[in-house]
Amino acid sequence: MTINELDRNSPLPLWAQLEGELKRRLDAGEFADGAFPTDLQLTEAYGVSRHTVREAIRHLNKTGFLKRERGRGTVVNRAEFEQSLGTLYSLFQSVESSGVEQTSSVLQLEVVKDSAAAAHLSLPEDADLVLLARLRMAGGAPLAVDRAWMPASIGHVLLDRDWSHTALYAELRKAKKPVPSQGWERLTPTIPGASDRKLLGLRKVDAAFYLERLGCDSDNKPVEWRTTVIRGDRYRFVTDWSAGTSTALRPSAS
Repeated sequence: MTINELDRNSPLPLWAQLEGELKRRLDAGEFADGAFPTDLQLTEAYGVSRHTVREAIRHLNKTGFLKRERGRGTVVNRAEFEQSLGTLYSLFQSVESSGVEQTSSVLQLEVVKDSAAAAHLSLPEDADLVLLARLRMAGGAPLAVDRAWMPASIGHVLLDRDWSHTALYAELRKAKKPVPSQGWERLTPTIPGASDRKLLGLRKVDAAFYLERLGCDSDNKPVEWRTTVIRGDRYRFVTDWSAGTSTALRPSAS
């Protein structure tokens, strides 16, 4: 175990330095068995106060690196599924490619009006949209709450589909409707609201990812506006910095 000393002369607070140091050790594969040092062990190892340790641990909990479990204390949060950034990826495929079945329960599937979603889709605020809201399950356990808005001209063909074990883009292709081939996605750490927290089986203090995605067709015309709340303890995102790796968006199922 390699421990780097904290810099008492740095303008960066000690808790932030400790947070970065513990992230480094996590990335290096330490604590592989899921166990994590106690607050007392960390105060002794780094020569800092318990307040400093608790603040660093609080931030690591908030961002999903660690979690507190009753009877075990602080443990490493090992994600089950991993997804590279910089691609128009498929939640469905990324789960099933790991050998786990991904299923969905429909929460809402209907024609709606939503001014915020319409604005993202470059439509009038009173435009008819099709909203597909699903609870996404991996191996029978909650993984994400996914909401996708589409122009009614595209989404109306999806109103009678069986969504228990399929992908949105796959169904759009079957219906010969436009499928996103470009766009953007924003990823933010969040503490979900009460309703999504209940659906996902999370506690009030559990972190999650909040994803926003605008998917456009080859003519850069919006096809979908999507928001997804995804469990931080079951899913993680990585960036590949290998030489020659392309980060261009590419079409996939979702």
